[in-house]
Amino acid sequence: MATQNKRSGLANQIRLIGGDFRRRRLHFPDAPGLRPTPDRVRETLFNWLGQDLTGMACLDAFAGSGALGFEAASRNASRVVMLESSRDAVEVLKKNQEMLDARQVEIVEADAISWMKRCQARFDLVFLDPPFSGNLMEETMPLAVGLLNTDGWMYVEASARIIPPDGFIIHREGTAGLSHFALLKRA
Repeated sequence: MATQNKRSGLANQIRLIGGDFRRRRLHFPDAPGLRPTPDRVRETLFNWLGQDLTGMACLDAFAGSGALGFEAASRNASRVVMLESSRDAVEVLKKNQEMLDARQVEIVEADAISWMKRCQARFDLVFLDPPFSGNLMEETMPLAVGLLNTDGWMYVEASARIIPPDGFIIHREGTAGLSHFALLKRA
């Protein structure tokens, strides 16, 4: 597939699947561990959430390509904070934000763990899709819990079956290739 995409000029691009930015293409850089959430998984997730996120504040803790955050913005989220530690990825995210005129998106060049430890804001939806290498999920999931509003949602994508933190249940879950994904809510 990658070879075919390179031949057709679509390498390092994803297509937004719904909302105001539907069918728009986003570029993303080559980077180790950067694997955009596939179309089918994003479609499933936003079907679970409902297509209208009007008024919701969202945090995309490991933005990478920005696929999840821009999908939320496309569906009328009032605020989307995207955290990304790679300077190259941040520059591409900013170009995509400008191209989409996504004014509700705030792109922050930062280490997600450090930022989440300092953050005082609360969110209605947190996307946790860290690189699969390392144990970032173990450290970031409790931090995300602390940033969620009482009735907030947490989307998690990992290389192994997802175990919800204390006080949370899996609302819905699925698999795609080597990825496990789940939408969590408070019990």
